[in-house]
Amino acid sequence: MNLFEQVSNDIKDAMKARDKVRLETLRNIKKVFLEAKTAPGANDTLEDAVALKLLSKLAKQGKESAVTFTQQGRQDLADAELAQVAVIETYLPKPMTDEEIETVVKAIIDQTGAASMKDMGKVMGMASKQMAGKADGGKISSIVKRLLA
Repeated sequence: MNLFEQVSNDIKDAMKARDKVRLETLRNIKKVFLEAKTAPGANDTLEDAVALKLLSKLAKQGKESAVTFTQQGRQDLADAELAQVAVIETYLPKPMTDEEIETVVKAIIDQTGAASMKDMGKVMGMASKQMAGKADGGKISSIVKRLLA
């Protein structure tokens, strides 16, 4: 079962359980998935890798919104956003630790023969593909910079 089907099934379960936060979040996820499926050139399919990127983006946006709400003194709205982020994160793979990211990046550097910051683009391209949805791009970038410097 792919992510799209799993979310659709979980919507039914959330309705039966009368879990409003989960239901609202899952409906929002499904809306984003449907938009991606019907986008020009999508061939009415949604690969799990693309779905994971969309989920990561939604989680990141939710966290950023929660920070903004907290800064503006609206803890009620921040808590609502964080509750939705928690639901989204149940569909994301466990994030990689810094040590795991560093191990993968070192292997890529050895594989590509990268020696300086000039090769950062080559390393980042491969690292981003290999760790898509598992690690934050900013964290990958900082580790690549540190290892190539």
